[in-house]
Amino acid sequence: METPVFEEFDPASDCDCPGCVHRRRAQAHSPAGRAGGPVTAQRILVVAAAASASLAAGHAVPALAAPHTPAAPGVPAADTGDEPATPQGGKAPLHGPSGRPAKPAGVLRAPATTRAEIINRAKTWIAAQVPYSMNEYWSDGYRQDCSGFVSMAWGLPGNEWTGSLDQYGTRISKEELQPGDILLFHNPENPEKGSHVVIFGGWTDYTHTYYIALEETPSHARRQSTPYAYWSHSANYVPYRYKGLTDGTAEATPKPTVPAVPPVTPAGAVTPRTPYPGAAYFGPGADNKYVTQLGTMLIARGAGSYYTSGPGPVWSDADRLATQAFQRAQGWTGADADGLPGPMTWELLVTGKGKNIGGTVVGAAGPPAATAPHGVPAYPGRGMFRPGANNKYVTELGKQLVKKGFGRYYTTGPGPRWGEPDRRNVEAFQRAQGWRGSAADGYPGPETWRRLFS
Repeated sequence: METPVFEEFDPASDCDCPGCVHRRRAQAHSPAGRAGGPVTAQRILVVAAAASASLAAGHAVPALAAPHTPAAPGVPAADTGDEPATPQGGKAPLHGPSGRPAKPAGVLRAPATTRAEIINRAKTWIAAQVPYSMNEYWSDGYRQDCSGFVSMAWGLPGNEWTGSLDQYGTRISKEELQPGDILLFHNPENPEKGSHVVIFGGWTDYTHTYYIALEETPSHARRQSTPYAYWSHSANYVPYRYKGLTDGTAEATPKPTVPAVPPVTPAGAVTPRTPYPGAAYFGPGADNKYVTQLGTMLIARGAGSYYTSGPGPVWSDADRLATQAFQRAQGWTGADADGLPGPMTWELLVTGKGKNIGGTVVGAAGPPAATAPHGVPAYPGRGMFRPGANNKYVTELGKQLVKKGFGRYYTTGPGPRWGEPDRRNVEAFQRAQGWRGSAADGYPGPETWRRLFS
């Protein structure tokens, strides 16, 4: 395995956990510490590499555990006693507000839950920045370390540890990973030297080399883009899927939650109503058919200006901004307009109800008409007017430009293929409105379109 470079991921830490405090004290009395220099990453790397080689040579286990130091998650620590003896707590029951066990640890069972519920529970700790602790318990009864975090997100009846979490999961491959699954590293040879587990939050891009890791780690719960499978000892992290999942994999068809009454699209075609798939299918790293469907529905409701291409299956900032614009059109603010579609946003889109982006109210009869009030055709989106574009909207735009007296740059046409004459004619029209700079770039936006056709 290629040895990662650790210097980038070993910043100075003000963490007050036992490991960090001990290391700072030891460093202060060491020759390097008195000289003002830190313990070198190269020395740490040599010791960690030797330890890794020793484990690999003498033991082949499906899920070996990586040392996970409180000071720098994912960076192996030198075997000098600087690492605390118990970097995570053991198996324990849930704890109540008094700090005592709320109920005995039950028999092994995997309560039913969904991917969306797993991710949403994890997000509550991340939003609260729950501090890392091997001994403290959060208000929900779960221990504030990596395994307690996963126990909480999975909704387990007690606090598990990395040596027992695999009992609640089924081993899967990298290709099968979906939001809510975990990557588990347990070291049976020496569990007290640290193991780690993270929740998989989705791939960051199509290369599947980085993913969003949701984890409890010093100094608090976090959400971070992480190289697959983890910063160090990557080969030993094993993917697991929770046994109690009720929504299956991304390819499974969700159970209908709304009546299967097909709405009518602006083009007049009838499409089946798709139930809300869950929050886990949207957001950074998401790559699935529901993102494409969301973008298509948003464009039909007036969000075309946010897309320069697409919509497609990979979640992008265009999807977030378009969703946020639709939510704000409903009068929602704050967390209700965060750009991530929830059940109500999805319900309004698939039923064609609510308000369009721009304020047009849509009745229960169906989604927006193809023509806006006062005879202005609906704006099709910026993606229709870019180099290489070839569609009916370019022809429609050109004819209207000629009609308005802004067709001087056409030598033939106008036609369906976007070209420099189209851009220059649009620019001339925009300048005639008194616009300058980026507001007169020759590419029609919603306001250019409205004025041109009004």
